[in-house]
Order: sequence, then C-alpha cells, then structure tokens
Amino acid sequence: MLGELTVGHLHAVGSDRPETKWVQPGLLGADYKLENGRYRFARVYNGENWNPELRAPLTQPGVNVVAGEYLLAVNGRGLRDSDNIYSFFDNTADKSVVLRVGPDPSGASAREVTVVPVWEETDLRNFAWLEDNRRKVDRMTNGRVAYIYMPDTWRGGYKSFNRYFFAQIGKQAAIIDERFNRGGMLATDIIEYLKRPLLSLGASRDGEDEPQPLGAIFGPKVMIINEFAGSGGDLLPWYFKRAGVGKLIGKRTWGGVVGATAQHSLMDGGKVTAPAVHWYHPEGKYDLENQGMPPDIEVELDPLSVRQGHDPQLEKAVEVIMAELEKNPVPRPKRPPYPRYQRPSGATSGGRE
Repeated sequence: MLGELTVGHLHAVGSDRPETKWVQPGLLGADYKLENGRYRFARVYNGENWNPELRAPLTQPGVNVVAGEYLLAVNGRGLRDSDNIYSFFDNTADKSVVLRVGPDPSGASAREVTVVPVWEETDLRNFAWLEDNRRKVDRMTNGRVAYIYMPDTWRGGYKSFNRYFFAQIGKQAAIIDERFNRGGMLATDIIEYLKRPLLSLGASRDGEDEPQPLGAIFGPKVMIINEFAGSGGDLLPWYFKRAGVGKLIGKRTWGGVVGATAQHSLMDGGKVTAPAVHWYHPEGKYDLENQGMPPDIEVELDPLSVRQGHDPQLEKAVEVIMAELEKNPVPRPKRPPYPRYQRPSGATSGGRE
C-alpha cells in the first residue's frame, strides 16, 4: 500500500478471492428519462455500424429507434417507470431481443423491432463525446480549427490521432485534447507531427498551391489536460510544452511516470508490477513523478456548467487558439512568377556555333 502511494505503476492486485456471481445485462446504447409512466429515449447513440467496436443496437438497419420514442415492452414483458430497466436485459448481450417502441406512452402506433444488445457502451459514449466536441470546435471557429482527441498513448490514441489529425490537415490550427488519457507509450512521434514546419509549396498549373510536408497543420496549437491523464498522459503534454508546440489548458495531470516493464504472478494468484524506468531531462533532472504536468492556463471542469451543456476547458481552448490565430495568422506565401529559362532574342551561348 505504501509503495502504491509513493511511486507510479507499482500495483498489487488479485490473490485468493471468493467466487462471485456475475450477471451482465445487455445494453442498448441510449439515455433514458421517465415520462408519463414510461421509459422514454432521451438520446440514442449512433456509433458506426460498419465498425464492430462501435456497433449501436438501436440504429441498425431496420431498427431506427429515435430519441423521443417510448420503450414499452421487452420480449413481450410490459415495461413501466417503476421497473428496473436493466433487469429486463439480463444475459441478453449479443442475443436477439424484441422491443416494442412507439411515439405514444399508451402504445398507440407502436411497432416491434429486433435488436442485439451490446456488452458495454463505454466506447459508444466516448465516441459521441468526441464527435460532439469536434463539431462544437468546428462551429465555434467557423471551420478553421481541428479537434483531435488522444484517449491514450497506445493503440487507441494512435488510431484516433491518425484518423482525426490527417483528415483535418486543411485546417489553420489545432486543439489536441488528452483529458482522461490512460497512457501507454511515450508518443514522441505525435509531437514530431505537431511540430512540422512549412518547408515548400508546389505550384501546379491547376488548383491551389500544395504545401510540403503534406501531413501537417502549420498554425498554432493548444492541448487540453486534466487530473485524470497520467503516465503517457503526463509525458505527452510535457513533450508538447518542451518542444514549444503550444500552451496547456486545464488541470495538472496525475503524475505517475515511473514505468513498469513486467508483471509478476504470485503463488496465491495475485500479481505485482515492478517499476523499472524513470525519465529525466537531457539537462540531468527528474520531474513529473508525483508532480504531474501543470497547465499554462488553469480551468476547472465545473460540474454545473457541464450539466448545462458547457465544457469550460474546451471553450477556453477555443478562445485561446482563436486569439493566437488573430495574433499570428497562418502565413500564406505568395506564388512568385514562373522563371524564364530561354535565352533572350539575339543572345549567343558564348561558344562556337
């Protein structure tokens, strides 16, 4: 216990435990509200039904349940607001379930649809949060600023960065959001992409000039951080700041960067990790461990504001990035006239004809 309180990535887990019964309900990927004695869909998460990791049960072809409709029955059992809705879905994940849904709590004009609930809906909700943020940034900046989310510095983070960064390289600036970053690797190559300078432009006969390198956003950048980002989530903003990419906005990160390289099994079935790697500056100084990375601009994620539909940290990031764009607009080099390579009329080469 003392070790876990003094250094990151020192964990002791497991050991002999009594067997517990686990009942996993299926989930529909939706928010509910209680109205008129019934459960009513407040939000239906869309996901990406071509992506197995983001399958949304209620938006599958032929289902198309929408917010505002009532969930009236599950497999023929009537559902009222006094019932525990999740008990109606015990052990239904990945199994066909018949729902009765409709626009009226009385059941008028109701229809039956067959859905396949999922085991968990965390990814659906995270994807909706990410997409809501991206659209909000796009709307608040009139399409000038990209939004890129880094859920970790491992597979999920690299997948998200590759998808959202390179799809928005036409933007003038970028907000990188690494709140709740679960860590992973060091992600120094992410910083290299964010730091890329404009080196040249290709002047073609048709269309706009093509900047080089292609995979870059050349304008200002900021990063949003919070106290739930750690490990690689500590180091990513540290590299961001050290490389001079831009400002950090939000709250100080967790502060656990002493890395573990192995996990060891014990005789009683438990496991322990052994911290093995600590990071230091080229100048010969350790930091971050038990300190975290502080922001340049501290902003609380005020719960009341969030409940009212605001994200104070994201909105501050938009304010800062727009001010930086106003102060330091993205350079637009003027194409020079094409050079003339032919000899002037009457000139000779200076050699023998």
